[in-house]
Amino acid sequence: MNNTTELPQIYLDANATTPVLPQAAAAALSAMETLFGNPSSSHITGLQAKHLMEQTRLRAKTLLGTGEGKLIFTSGATEGIQTSILSALIAAKSNMLAEQSYTVLYGATEHKAVPESLKHWLSVLDITADVKAIPVDEFGILDHQFISQQAPNALMICTMAVNNETGVFQDLSTLEDTIRSANPDIYWMVDCVQALGKTALDLQSTSIDYAPFSGHKLYAPKGIGFVYIRDSAPFTSFIAGGGQESGLRSGTENLPGMAALNVIFEMLLCPNDSTFSNSEQLTEYRQQIADTLVECFPAIVFNNSFNHSVATTINFAVPGFSSKEIMDLFDAANIRVSSGSACSSKVSRSFVLDAMGLPAWQSEAAIRMSFGPAITQAEVNAACLRIKIASNALTQSCMILDDSSDISDKTQLDGLLQLRSGASCTWVYVDSSSKQALIIDPLPELIQRLDTLLQCQQLTLVAAIDTHGHADHQSGREQLVERYLAKQQSDVLGWPVTQEYIENLAQQYQTIRIGSKQLVRLPTPGHTGDSISLLLCSTPLTLDNLPQQTQYAFCGDTILMGSLGRTNFDSSCSMELFHSLKLIRDCISSNTLICASHDYNNEFTTSLEAEIGRNNLLKAVLNEGLSVAHFQQLKSQLDSNLNDEVGTEIICGAFVGSCDKSKIKEYDAKSLEVAMKQDKGVMIIDIREPHEYALNHSQQSSLNVPLTRLVQFIQQHQDDKDKQWVLVCRSGSRSMIAAQAMHRLGFQQVSHLKGGYALSS
Repeated sequence: MNNTTELPQIYLDANATTPVLPQAAAAALSAMETLFGNPSSSHITGLQAKHLMEQTRLRAKTLLGTGEGKLIFTSGATEGIQTSILSALIAAKSNMLAEQSYTVLYGATEHKAVPESLKHWLSVLDITADVKAIPVDEFGILDHQFISQQAPNALMICTMAVNNETGVFQDLSTLEDTIRSANPDIYWMVDCVQALGKTALDLQSTSIDYAPFSGHKLYAPKGIGFVYIRDSAPFTSFIAGGGQESGLRSGTENLPGMAALNVIFEMLLCPNDSTFSNSEQLTEYRQQIADTLVECFPAIVFNNSFNHSVATTINFAVPGFSSKEIMDLFDAANIRVSSGSACSSKVSRSFVLDAMGLPAWQSEAAIRMSFGPAITQAEVNAACLRIKIASNALTQSCMILDDSSDISDKTQLDGLLQLRSGASCTWVYVDSSSKQALIIDPLPELIQRLDTLLQCQQLTLVAAIDTHGHADHQSGREQLVERYLAKQQSDVLGWPVTQEYIENLAQQYQTIRIGSKQLVRLPTPGHTGDSISLLLCSTPLTLDNLPQQTQYAFCGDTILMGSLGRTNFDSSCSMELFHSLKLIRDCISSNTLICASHDYNNEFTTSLEAEIGRNNLLKAVLNEGLSVAHFQQLKSQLDSNLNDEVGTEIICGAFVGSCDKSKIKEYDAKSLEVAMKQDKGVMIIDIREPHEYALNHSQQSSLNVPLTRLVQFIQQHQDDKDKQWVLVCRSGSRSMIAAQAMHRLGFQQVSHLKGGYALSS
């Protein structure tokens, strides 16, 4: 599956790893082909290899100013960290007093390899000591007062020269004064991985005991690193064996890696070498990229202070966008960036930014752009141009506004849109013919996006309605009302005062019109006393045909995927929930799509048929097999098992049915190509967002159905559940969860492309 848009890669994730410089790669290849000898061998080939190794060591010692200190080659920074911590703790243990309590200290923004290694070796060595994080201020600078108070009883202190997420640097001279004034004998390790090639180091003029480094962060291959050990610092071999590295670190040396490092050190030591830019030039590059980001994303917030960080790292967040959304956008534009620490593939909050006290949304939305000192002006120019291309795609899909009033070049919305913040959902229905919109359960985190959407699509907001008073967040409805519905009369949940009803002799329900559809209001108390359900129906509509005409049921937290709304709030009532469930049953069909206020397991939507299959409590209620009293008893037991929170969100329903993680058929690029030749009925569905699709899409993708519109797609294809659907996304993760959601709702022939476009070209 080849992409129609062949944009060359813009790599801005150098803090994670760097490409190997051509000169370094050539040196490594030469070492593999001609200087392949074992440095421990005494013949000429071995002697030549040893000469290369020692030349590399000498250049490293010169570059870092190690003086009489040791410099040992390792497999990377993690091994250097282990060597340092093990050496320090073994020495410290021999001087511990039985009656005294001890700590080990590390910076709160330290790479996770450090605190985890401290805990590991304390356990292995049977040392009793508290592991304490040194707080940082809003700029990421270590709390020196805390160090002064804690260092006297500390066995070891671990800090960073430059932070990997923010680029924040510590003033090592001032830090040294603080540490040594508090405890002249404490062992001090400084993680210098991100400092190499970006800041000047003269280790011999400091009292740093240990300093690990990594080659792949500065254009060398992975698998090579080194560690500095002060001449007076204790040392214990981390790897014993054949006695290589003068008995300090056994194992046959990685000569190709050293050859690559040798070339890089030579470049860094040559002031006239133009491969690496100086700090002034790097600062100009950062400012050019930052200015472009501000131009493209005017609301952008920079998470790192440029005055306190090296010039090669920019950490930012864009209000209204999650980190994953920005990463997916940039990936589609062939720009490589990372979310938080790139040492983990999982996208989550940044503990570094949390430690700096930044707001939760900035931590959750953080994006890191990082480049190496070998970046060129041409590469910076290309990066800035590509960032503009990416942001233009967002304007076309109405996720950010531009100055154009022409709506014809925008992706036109029509139908249902699901927006999310965490596990909470906001639903938007747009009728393109009337240019009317309805918003249900507006989240405050999404107000800017909703506002942009309404303006960009030139929509008239008919109503903004909450399905109930939310316990875990404030509604964003009032902000929308103030701007778009100031003259509208409505109740406390936003239901407009209306004179329209559908009724028969026994019942009467209020309705409002959205284009060609009608929205019906059902009172469904139980989860909360004010809970309502909203039924979006095709017309003409009567109570007699209501179940058949209802396309979507917005039930708030009354019915959740695999769950029922909790009834242990002060305003809850399980007896009312019992009757509300029956009312919903009577007003919708078994296949009507239920759109909840929360989606805790990425299931998007559900139906009564799907829920009855796994929710025995709901099944018993709807099939008249349960009394009110028995339901109340079972519901109370169920709610007692609730965990109050997941992360920062209150869980609004106890799970009574398993989340469907059915094994979905997976294709790779080759097997999918074969399948499509054998069966012309195979439909490829690209489920990325429209801006991603516009930037980079496959010729074979016949249809773009973004996750935000998956629920509408499911509703429109209720009669196509036997078709062969193959879902495709960037990496295969979104396509898998979407395929599982569709499978749960009866799409038996749904499959996905494993690895997505990332592995298909």
